[in-house]
Amino acid sequence: MDLAYVCEWEKWPKSTHCPSVPLACAWSCRNLIAFTTDLRNDDQDLTRMIHILDTEHPWDVHSISSGHSEAITCLEWDQSGSRLLSADADGQIKCWNMVDHLANSWESRVGSLVEGDPIVALSWLHNGVKLALHVEKSGASSFSEKFSRVKFSPSLTLFGGKPMEGWIAVTVSGLVTVSLLKPSGQVLTSTESLCRLRGRVALADIAFTGGGNIVVATADGSSALPVQFYKVCVSVVSEKCRIDTEILPSLFMRCTTDPHRKDRFPAITHLKFLARDMSEQVLLCASSQTSSLVECWSLRKEGLPVNNIFQQIAPAVGDKQPMILKWRILSATNDLDRVSAVALPKLPVSLTNTDLKVASDTQFYPGLGLALAFHDGSVHIVHRLSLQTMAVFYSSATPRSVDEPAIKRSRATGPAVHFKAMQLSWTSLALVGIDNHGKLSMLRISPSMGHALDVGLALRHLLFLLEYCMVTGYDWWDILLHVQPGMVQSLVERLHEEYTRQKAALQQVLSTRILAMKASLCRLSPCTVTRVCDYHTKLFLVAISSTLKSLLRPHFLNTPDKSPGDRLAEMCAKTTDLDIDKVMINLKTEEFVLDTNTLQALQQLLQWVGDFVLYLLASLPNQGSPLRPGHSFLRDGTSLGMLRELMVVIRIWGLLKPSCLPVFTATSDSQDSMSLLFRLLTKLWMCCRDEGPASEPDDTLVDECCLLPSQLLVPTLDWLPVSDGLVSRLQPKQPVRLHFGKAPMLPCSVPTSQLDSLARAPGQPKIDHLRRLHLGTYPTEECKACARCGCVTMLKSPNKTTAVKQWEQRWTKNCLCGGLWRKMPLSYS
Repeated sequence: MDLAYVCEWEKWPKSTHCPSVPLACAWSCRNLIAFTTDLRNDDQDLTRMIHILDTEHPWDVHSISSGHSEAITCLEWDQSGSRLLSADADGQIKCWNMVDHLANSWESRVGSLVEGDPIVALSWLHNGVKLALHVEKSGASSFSEKFSRVKFSPSLTLFGGKPMEGWIAVTVSGLVTVSLLKPSGQVLTSTESLCRLRGRVALADIAFTGGGNIVVATADGSSALPVQFYKVCVSVVSEKCRIDTEILPSLFMRCTTDPHRKDRFPAITHLKFLARDMSEQVLLCASSQTSSLVECWSLRKEGLPVNNIFQQIAPAVGDKQPMILKWRILSATNDLDRVSAVALPKLPVSLTNTDLKVASDTQFYPGLGLALAFHDGSVHIVHRLSLQTMAVFYSSATPRSVDEPAIKRSRATGPAVHFKAMQLSWTSLALVGIDNHGKLSMLRISPSMGHALDVGLALRHLLFLLEYCMVTGYDWWDILLHVQPGMVQSLVERLHEEYTRQKAALQQVLSTRILAMKASLCRLSPCTVTRVCDYHTKLFLVAISSTLKSLLRPHFLNTPDKSPGDRLAEMCAKTTDLDIDKVMINLKTEEFVLDTNTLQALQQLLQWVGDFVLYLLASLPNQGSPLRPGHSFLRDGTSLGMLRELMVVIRIWGLLKPSCLPVFTATSDSQDSMSLLFRLLTKLWMCCRDEGPASEPDDTLVDECCLLPSQLLVPTLDWLPVSDGLVSRLQPKQPVRLHFGKAPMLPCSVPTSQLDSLARAPGQPKIDHLRRLHLGTYPTEECKACARCGCVTMLKSPNKTTAVKQWEQRWTKNCLCGGLWRKMPLSYS
């Protein structure tokens, strides 16, 4: 493990951010981190704050005055990473949603309340989606072998089997409360006691079973008393939420039954299920003032011993032996320093019966480790079942031996800086910790867990996790932390190889996601930065093509199964005619008729298509230079065919509304620019189309393309949005120190000379990358920017036509690359 960056609060004269007690932290699958602080002013008044930040821009933190009257005890993200629950010590629960799908704008509209009863555990209800990773099959060719859907029932379903949304919480007095979100927006809330004899609950955790039930674990904080487990069933009866509870087998910690340790660890300080959907395994930590001990337990079915008398008559009764559920200890640690925080992995690694052998010399894997933070400032990654140490991070400059007993270690005069709350990322390759001074630290966790791995095995680990993110749709920022510039080429090639092995239907589903993934990888190396331009352009081209084709409607309703867009693609793939007007003859032009206002509203997108075709053809004579943007398109028959289809559509629309046509600056008034570009584009497409053998462009085509700049003015394209993200600027073993609310001035890993020709420099006029509208040097409209690629677009649409709305609705929730949107200040230029 090593430190990637540290972000801390600046000192303010009249108010101070101080760590809240307790301190809550949560990490979403979209790589958003939420944590709490208390804002204290000169009058010593406290404001309970929730802070939400994107890991790529940690300084751009969004702080929410939560409205909680008491300390916030729990934070919990939903499975989509777009909603957040917060609960406090007064029993109030709030549900936070993004405003206009902006990662730095949040509001709370719904919630629930158990008045005066502090919340000690909180979770969203399970939606029934569970994917298992099979590490042993990471070399398989099919994604269905590497990642399998596990049969798992939702906690509650609506009519038709759709999962019902809601949350469940446990209070300090032993109550369980469930709130259900109805499709109408109403909230159904019900509260029930976990058992008849209610007692104090100091610690609790919530997990889910495959049958749709919920398991709650509770402890009153004393290691001398048992850890209780309850099964909770939620149902809706007569439009009311109903809760049924049942007592499950309990357990006593092993350290309390050991005569030598019976009184040494009087308090249970941490109680966690190993995973939200793994109710059979639980982690317990008992502590004293100076040390701790951790135990891992598993719930198993065991045969009930039968007396010899009954064994003799067993065949007459039946051969089935009575079974009972019983907790068995899997492993326990020796005496450790006092544990201050625990972070559990979210990666659903599928374990086999050789669970305890996984921590061998050659089988270290990120998803198998959990993190323990200690009061001495160190962090240990231990195997989640055997509890063997896999990696260690020391915040101080003087690391100590892992085997050195805690009782022999010298104590510092003052309290050491240590993590009070921690969270592992969704691939377990990064760890965030909030210390007792309120400082946020981001740690890299090596895929090899500190053990020597050859480059090939390390690449296989990263490739496997990239594939997992591709399948699930999770953000892969934490994987990029470990990609060195020398790995980029190999990762991109191997990722493409694995993608092409999948079925055609799956390839179509993942086609845009893999382009975004390749673009983010290529940003990390100066040798591949121009390929980022090609991947972004390919994403934009695919989006334009699918949107424009979707506007085409059949002239008669009783038409064959194929849509006008499919027929256009089929006809263009078969026709090699160089004359665009002859190609149009073979089409039913009545299917291309659109309202003239709609066509005019699309002019900026049509202009981009024309400019891009002109640029590609003009760059053909320089095709030997892979560092030139657009190089990969010259040999991409699929993309060139897509451009031909769009040129035909634009030509037809130009007959209906000439002003919607792309505008070219020609040296001759009689020059038919569209016909010229289509003829050259068709010749280039015929050299690399899928149906025929690939060939090099002939000299005639190259000569004609050489003449293009003298016939038409070749435009300057805006290839690359300017991204001020952090991941491409981080260096190994060189942590970056940042401050909340203050943008850093960091050196760029890519030479500036390469970027100058690909992106607009600061101070130049801005452009709306999705609408292709010029915003001016100092935009007056509110804009939003992608948290990953830096793509900028206006918040409000300047055009109200249906076609433009259809185009803009594609980017309501996410950017072209899949990244989240951030609202930009008007002074962002």
